Amino acid sequence: MDDLWSREKEIVSLVLELCARVRETVRPHLGSFSARELAGTAVGGDTTFGIDEVAERTVEEFLQGRGDIAYYTEDRGLKVPAGARYLLIIDPIDGTRPAAAGLESCCVSIAAAAIDGRDANSLTMGDVFLGVVSEIKDDAVFTALRGAGAHIEIAGKRKAPSLTSTSSLSEIFWTAGYRGRPAEPLTRVIAELIDLSSVDGGYFDLGSATYSITRVLTGQMDTYVDVGQRMVEDVPQVKDAFLAVGHGAVLNNYPYDLAAAALIASECGAVVTDAAGRPLDPYDLVPSGGGGQLSSLVSSNRTLHEALLASLDKGIERLASSYRPG
Repeated sequence: MDDLWSREKEIVSLVLELCARVRETVRPHLGSFSARELAGTAVGGDTTFGIDEVAERTVEEFLQGRGDIAYYTEDRGLKVPAGARYLLIIDPIDGTRPAAAGLESCCVSIAAAAIDGRDANSLTMGDVFLGVVSEIKDDAVFTALRGAGAHIEIAGKRKAPSLTSTSSLSEIFWTAGYRGRPAEPLTRVIAELIDLSSVDGGYFDLGSATYSITRVLTGQMDTYVDVGQRMVEDVPQVKDAFLAVGHGAVLNNYPYDLAAAALIASECGAVVTDAAGRPLDPYDLVPSGGGGQLSSLVSSNRTLHEALLASLDKGIERLASSYRPG
């Protein structure tokens, strides 16, 4: 395993340096009024804020002239120079709204896959071999290489993953997001989890998939639940509600939200699937044509994961029944 870290030292160092550069550039803007200014619409349809544009420009400037690096960002889309060896899937700020508000739950997220002469659009989540999530407001960095484990560094000190053994749904501390999802249908699906955990546990919306997933690794949360895309796929009638909330776009999570954090979580021993219990590896890494969204479920242990899937199955059935005549 140490040999793999040594062999991939150059690309690991590059990605860590890019994360640090974005963090240093964005930090002074956290919570500023200009950070909340609307700057346009991203490729995936989400709103681009002023602070997003600061981060995107930093990525462009850092990678300019790097002919060996192709990259995809939320706002700029796919850039592939001839002869590129690696594809970086970059979310310069995952948790834009917390960043604009000056909160802690915002991260730089970068996943790397080897191109090896392939079409970048043919790569899948399973091709990701490196994932880095770097918190912007605090000094915490999560790094993983596929098959070689993960490194967690908080305030300059190496930490071991701290996965909880919680298995009772009534006691879970958990997080899910409502951004871009229609509130009434989503609440119908996860209502059982909200009610069960409202006294002995706790529900949180932290505003960032990567921050939420890494909280499972620190032991602060037991699970991260994102059922949005499963709702659209299993109950097609709900799509209109998603389009209404998303200003004409379905705004569930994309690969750039999850690719790095999913690998890191897996290498730390967490259970990672989509919201129907299927592996994430077959999903496309580069979204295209307005599609490519995926659901996710990240849990601290297998027993809890299975209980969550059973609860989500019942929630999806409640949603489907609400659209049946009578």
